[in-house]
Amino acid sequence: MSWSVISASDVAPQRWRNNGGWTRELLAWPHLADWVLRVSVADIEADGPFSVFEGVQRWFAVLSGKGVRLYDFELHAGSELLSFDGALAPDCELVDGPTRDFNLMHRRSRGQLRVLAADQPGDAQGRWVGLFTAEGGTLNHGGRAMVLAPQSLAWCEEPAAQPLSFAGQGAAWWMNWSEDL
Repeated sequence: MSWSVISASDVAPQRWRNNGGWTRELLAWPHLADWVLRVSVADIEADGPFSVFEGVQRWFAVLSGKGVRLYDFELHAGSELLSFDGALAPDCELVDGPTRDFNLMHRRSRGQLRVLAADQPGDAQGRWVGLFTAEGGTLNHGGRAMVLAPQSLAWCEEPAAQPLSFAGQGAAWWMNWSEDL
């Protein structure tokens, strides 16, 4: 089973069209122009609405900073991952200054995505499996260990069935995608 790894520190930031922040796109899979999954780290610098993504389920978490308000939620580093319909484009209000955030998007009409906290064992099922870690740690798979830097995404296409585990500090999430709806 071969894994790919990318860290936010290795990706050049791209300015948002509304000038409210920056995005470091870690992965647009399987193709940049026609993605099913998109994983990024964003720096939010100003209040404003999220972009509209029809037919997309989004997951969002604050990685650093004082936090944001989305809908009726105030999210801080360490808060649970928030999932919402990307078509709703909620207003985002900074609590007290800029934040860095984890963003995951999935086109609902194209397969199924399971997202679970990585404090429990993962599984290499489906066509694509990934792990994002906020503060780094060690991904264990098939008797091998792989050290991951903070704000890194590790993923594998067509994974062999085997147990997965993660040991690290801070938030981390398993992601399993399959073609089954």
